[in-house]
Amino acid sequence: MSSGQSLLHSLFKLPMSVLVKGTTIPTNPIDDHGIDVKKPIIYALPFRSNVDLITLQKQVIKAGLPDPLEPVEINGKSFNRFVFTSSRATIMENDSDAPSESIALFSELLHLHNLDSELDVQVIPTTVLWGRKPGKEERHKPYLQAMNGPQKLKSLLLSGRDCLVRVSPVVSLRYMADSHGTDSTIAHKLARVARIHFSRQKLAASGPDLPNREVLFSRLMKSKAIEKAIADESSSKNISIEKARKEAHAIMDEVAADFSYSLIKSGDRVLGWLWNRIYQGLNINNAAVVRKLAQDGHEIVYVPCHRSHMDYLLLSYVLYHEGMVPPHIAAGINLNFFPAGPIFRRGGAFFIRRSFKGNKLYSTIFREYLAELFAKGYSVEYFSEGGRSRTGRLLQAKTGMLAMTIQAMLRGLNRPVTLVPVYIGYEHVMEVGTYAKELRGKRKEKENASLVLRTIRKLRNFGQGYVNFGEPIPLNHFLNEKAPEWTQDIDPMGTSKPQWLNPVVNELASKMMTHINDAAAANALTLSATALLASRQRALSKDNLIGQIECYLKLLRNVPYSETYTCPTQSAEQLVEHAISLDKFVIESDSMGEVVSLDRNQSILMTYYRNNIIHLLALLH
Repeated sequence: MSSGQSLLHSLFKLPMSVLVKGTTIPTNPIDDHGIDVKKPIIYALPFRSNVDLITLQKQVIKAGLPDPLEPVEINGKSFNRFVFTSSRATIMENDSDAPSESIALFSELLHLHNLDSELDVQVIPTTVLWGRKPGKEERHKPYLQAMNGPQKLKSLLLSGRDCLVRVSPVVSLRYMADSHGTDSTIAHKLARVARIHFSRQKLAASGPDLPNREVLFSRLMKSKAIEKAIADESSSKNISIEKARKEAHAIMDEVAADFSYSLIKSGDRVLGWLWNRIYQGLNINNAAVVRKLAQDGHEIVYVPCHRSHMDYLLLSYVLYHEGMVPPHIAAGINLNFFPAGPIFRRGGAFFIRRSFKGNKLYSTIFREYLAELFAKGYSVEYFSEGGRSRTGRLLQAKTGMLAMTIQAMLRGLNRPVTLVPVYIGYEHVMEVGTYAKELRGKRKEKENASLVLRTIRKLRNFGQGYVNFGEPIPLNHFLNEKAPEWTQDIDPMGTSKPQWLNPVVNELASKMMTHINDAAAANALTLSATALLASRQRALSKDNLIGQIECYLKLLRNVPYSETYTCPTQSAEQLVEHAISLDKFVIESDSMGEVVSLDRNQSILMTYYRNNIIHLLALLH
């Protein structure tokens, strides 16, 4: 690096330290991507930019990776530790070709691999994203191109506090050299592939372009399926076509989300404050698998278990912080009350009635809207249980949304669709007392603003929260296995309902719920509840409780239930101390020491938490 470049970087660092607040995804790239810091590392960036380089430098050093501005020594020669796959834009033009020095560096490194069979240079694709706001349909997409000086300054000022540094999995030049050779054309190919990769990274972080809501409605109205449903509605109710069209427009307005990135950003700050207020920590597992699906262009359908109204907020918050765009969420129409409804809608919620029966116009519009989300590439989330579990066990899946997902695939989607089962668990579910009353026969209280305010007042320390991403289910592979001729039933009109659909959907639902259970999270409270409820008179001495949980831990650690479940890493004694701190047990002392017990009311509530993990401890013969 020249002395002029070093001086320029030094001049940039002071203002950028004030203007830029970056976040690295993943937070621990060395472990997540299996990076070997003992091997030579080169960073690949999409665009030539000193601002991006300095931002990258700060984040990767913090993550334990080498400084991109320091040269790397390879076989006695010194090389720049970074390359760009596109040149710097100017006010007059934008050159997307890779800089000649980057191609030269790739070529020389590949040549060195040809000479030294032990050499393995790791290329790490990295992207610095200035804001994650999705584009608008039919507008110019500046984020797919290099920015000139004024554009970069504008991004720095407007989005410096919303900066995301994406660190991608390693590309081994040893593998490239062995598999594809070392001639100069491979260096150009590397640069071209990298540019495609960087575009996908941006899409995974910000999502597809957003339509104008009325333009979306107009597009849906032109759907042949909806036109036919409007005509049938007019005929069956003996009303004019115009009146039926107005009814269809009203249904679309009731259903459709109105996604707002500014609300997502504001909501992130509010939710960050909320989680810090009520939880001691959030535990996220297996997110790297989902990031790879998003990076590879999959249509992702999140299917979480449903324990609490917190689920909607928590999963979107986690996905946003894992560098992915929050999904469009199928929410019950009962949540469409002021002011929550409009907020949820702008956060990506689309509303669904409890029953479609007898309303062909509504069911057709909903199916067409869901198919539109899939066709445009929005990730989607729905709760297949249909409602929150009142017992702590998974409920039997309702298959309506799954069937509509398969039917959307039968429209001829041109990319893979993957279900991602998600286990969401808590050491305290804020509605658990209400669930116990409902199980005793009390009527469910209708959601409203008053109920929300009363709930907020009760917010306090809820212990730990858990979001475990389960083993994904690639639907294309699943259909190839269960209905090998399914592609013959592709119908762009969406009217196809083949005979195999219902049995295949039922089998898929069972597999999906199994994968959610496979990703369960054992924790201090669930283990303590299990031990105390299994004891005589729901009481144990503290030492015996510790011993019982130690037994559970040995079982869970030595006989793993699945690849995706999680078990606490703390000792049994630490877990018991934490569980006691949640103030749910009766603690008494006698001559034998401390006794931990459950009163009658807490015994009922603790069954909920025991049921979260009881399947992990079942012994199968």
